[in-house]
Amino acid sequence: MAEIINMPRLSDTMEEGTVATWLKKVGDKVEEGDILAEIETDKATMEFESFYEGTLLHIGVQEGETTKVDALLAIIGDEGEDVSALLSGSGEVASTPEAPKEEQQVENTQAETVDVDIPEGVVVVTMPRLSDTMEEGTVATWLKHVGDTVEEGDILAEIETDKATMEFESFQSGTLLHVGLQEGESAKVDALLAIIGPAGTDVSAVASNFKVAGASAKVEEAPKKEAAPKVETPVSKPAAVAVEAPKAATQTTASNGRVFVSPLAKKIATEKGIDLNQVQGSGEHGRIIKRDIENFTPVTQSAATVGKFVPAGQEDFEDVPNSQMRKAIAKALTNSKFTAPHYYLNVEFDMENAIAFRTQFNSIPDTKISYNDMVVKACALALKQHPQVNSQWFADKMRLNNHVHIGVAVAVPDGLVVPVVRFANEQSLPQIGAAVKELAGKARNKKLTPAEMEGSTFTVSNLGMFGIDTFTSIINQPNSAILSVGNIVEKPVVKNGQIVVGHTMKLSLACDHRTIDGATGAQFLQTLKGYIENPVTMLV
Repeated sequence: MAEIINMPRLSDTMEEGTVATWLKKVGDKVEEGDILAEIETDKATMEFESFYEGTLLHIGVQEGETTKVDALLAIIGDEGEDVSALLSGSGEVASTPEAPKEEQQVENTQAETVDVDIPEGVVVVTMPRLSDTMEEGTVATWLKHVGDTVEEGDILAEIETDKATMEFESFQSGTLLHVGLQEGESAKVDALLAIIGPAGTDVSAVASNFKVAGASAKVEEAPKKEAAPKVETPVSKPAAVAVEAPKAATQTTASNGRVFVSPLAKKIATEKGIDLNQVQGSGEHGRIIKRDIENFTPVTQSAATVGKFVPAGQEDFEDVPNSQMRKAIAKALTNSKFTAPHYYLNVEFDMENAIAFRTQFNSIPDTKISYNDMVVKACALALKQHPQVNSQWFADKMRLNNHVHIGVAVAVPDGLVVPVVRFANEQSLPQIGAAVKELAGKARNKKLTPAEMEGSTFTVSNLGMFGIDTFTSIINQPNSAILSVGNIVEKPVVKNGQIVVGHTMKLSLACDHRTIDGATGAQFLQTLKGYIENPVTMLV
């Protein structure tokens, strides 16, 4: 009997998942315990194990596509079993939670209708959803062109989101009959991307009338003229040159200034210092390709410009689409900033003893701790004495946590993640150092699991290694506080009535006034000061 596999919920806040890779294909045998697919959220990719045995009969979400939790992911059953009764007309399982009406127009990846009949053997390929909040994608490069033969598993195109560029694999075989988006063009998720089918099939009616279920307008067919297509996503405009370029070179440039060039040709041009505005493209639609760069001869200045000053400067900018991680960060921090009444307590600690302590500690073979490890440990011990700072706010109650899980903010190329050091007060300094190092490495490689980013009761954000003396942070809810740690600075200080050279570090504690009164926050910092300025007490 066929079993329906739905999109799993990989964390308590997950609403959608993206299929990064299918490790099984339709027709493959599946054993209990086999890895069916890798499921990606905006922060981690996890293997999804099958709990059923049989044959993979249907895939509901293609690689790179996203769907809601509990939506149809796959069907496993007996070989040759008819599963049509399990599928509705839109390809969704009847038990799938219904999305709000205003969202169904864009969220229903698999559901699609057309105004005309689709010829037999023809498959409409739509823009995949590559992350849980992605709304549109851009075709970076087509690896297949109209008329090319496509085999199942061939890479059709490289699809660019504001987060990454991913190869988009075909799950059908046939001929590429129609391309709905040219290179550089953007479209909403589920918009027409391509049509594959038997060679010679007329799909003009399908292309011109294709609609996403519930959508209010048709997807327009790609321009047929030879001029480069309009790019909907603004990109940087190449700098002007003080020489006359060949008129033919303008064929490679769209009206918004984007130069159509293959990634390899662009790379070679950058290495050789060649201005792409001067290069005439010989590829499709005037696209600059490798041989154009290799055969390029620099244009000399015209007689009209010789001896004259021609300014080469030009106002220039680049609009970079917001990544899914950046959107998630913006949403969370905006919610925190405007719901939690923040206030800030600023202190400056004497670091002379801490510097000496760390030097002695690191003299032990195979031992290396950082100042950040010392701060995390000190915070953990201080939080045990001040549970009010280790609290969380709810509409009907305040939770005082007896355990201490400290989130450590880690910068990654496209934003910020906060892995969690669990039970930090019970760990030694070397254990904390090893945990932070491992978690930071996973964060930068996008290998953190949801469990490793959940459950923090307090957060530490350290920018001291970047030379920042002092700063404030936004509370990482549901925490009630976050500590901002600055750089250790050598400066004149007063000790015993004398001005001497000292080392100090500034810290700023952001508190939620709903849970932490000013005096409570100040008392916590006094306790923290005792540990930081006399770190040997952390070993007692």
